[in-house]
Amino acid sequence: MKEISIVIPVYNSHECVAEISRQIADALKGIEYEQIMVNDCSKDSSWDEIKKEADKNPNLIGINLRKNGGQDSAILAGLNYAKGNYVVIMDDDLQHSPYDILKLYEEAKKGFDVVYADFDSKKQKLWKNLGSWFNGKISEIAIQKPKEIYLSPFKIICRGVVEEMIKFNNLFPYIDGLIFQITRNITQIPIEHHKREMGKSNYNLIKSIKVFLRMLFGFSTMPLLLTFYAGMISALAGLGLTVFYIVEYFTGRADVTGWTTLVILLLVLGGLILVSLGIIGKYLGQIYLTQNNCPKFIVKEVVGA
Repeated sequence: MKEISIVIPVYNSHECVAEISRQIADALKGIEYEQIMVNDCSKDSSWDEIKKEADKNPNLIGINLRKNGGQDSAILAGLNYAKGNYVVIMDDDLQHSPYDILKLYEEAKKGFDVVYADFDSKKQKLWKNLGSWFNGKISEIAIQKPKEIYLSPFKIICRGVVEEMIKFNNLFPYIDGLIFQITRNITQIPIEHHKREMGKSNYNLIKSIKVFLRMLFGFSTMPLLLTFYAGMISALAGLGLTVFYIVEYFTGRADVTGWTTLVILLLVLGGLILVSLGIIGKYLGQIYLTQNNCPKFIVKEVVGA
């Protein structure tokens, strides 16, 4: 049994593999740890670099996935191999410093199930900061996240919570959603967010939206509630218009005008119906794929410890 496992999803970051391994080894001297790097079907030489490091580092486990399933699926794959009493999840770009792992670890030992890194300022593009803010606000409703907690990708989780997380049977995992389904014994500590020194970010707007939708549809019924409320508002508006036109008719003020109003109503109501069907279809599709036991990830090769 290791004391700390570090799970790192890797995608097109061959420049960072050796350096992050060196820093982890330096930061965790004297501690029994394992480093699990999950190659999410990178297009560059990331897997070759992981294998090289695994040959040199007895604490490193490399997992090569057969297809790209997204960051959360890669993390879940790593969690299935993690054996530590505490499991750290961090990015592969060194914006999360390995030297801060011990800070998270010391806080977790106080009895917390999960400790998030709280970044006062983030060295990333403006749209990412805005996206993080928006995702945080929605998650307060969708997964009942406390307002003061920042959903950082850099965190440490105790063994008991990890064991519950890997039981998750759904094709569309969302790590933070899983955490808040399992425990509320969560805190955060201030950690510095570093500038990326090597390579370039692989996280674009499309991937961010996909992660957001995983949270929204995988761990919340909020879209269905919004559809219900929209339908109720439309029905009440229709009832109000019905009363209005009846009064118009019996008072003799009705005429043949109103074609524009009719077309607008048809377009609005038709759009609401299609959106509602799309939301319902999204949930049904996820249920269908899950019931057919589609795998969340497929491991092609494992190297190292």
